[in-house]
Amino acid sequence: MKSAFDKIAAGLSDAIAHANGETGHARVAAPIDVAAIRKRTGKTQDQFARAYHLPLGTVRDWEQSRSQPDAPARVLLSLIKAEPDTIEQLVQRA
Repeated sequence: MKSAFDKIAAGLSDAIAHANGETGHARVAAPIDVAAIRKRTGKTQDQFARAYHLPLGTVRDWEQSRSQPDAPARVLLSLIKAEPDTIEQLVQRA
């Protein structure tokens, strides 16, 4: 069994390799343009947040690159991009 130190050292080694451009073990998500997705729906930030039950501050942070959507949010945004009206109807029923 690996010690905590060995696990930390391995993680640090992976982080250094990633910083040097080696992405062997790292999973890097492609950037997602939240503003473009929202604008395609024709909604303001407030309308978009309300329609899809998202905190307005979170939408603003995503659009201004202060934070990035996590994996579940990325899935939701991808679905909104593909079928905005259908996803809005489904979210409103939940």
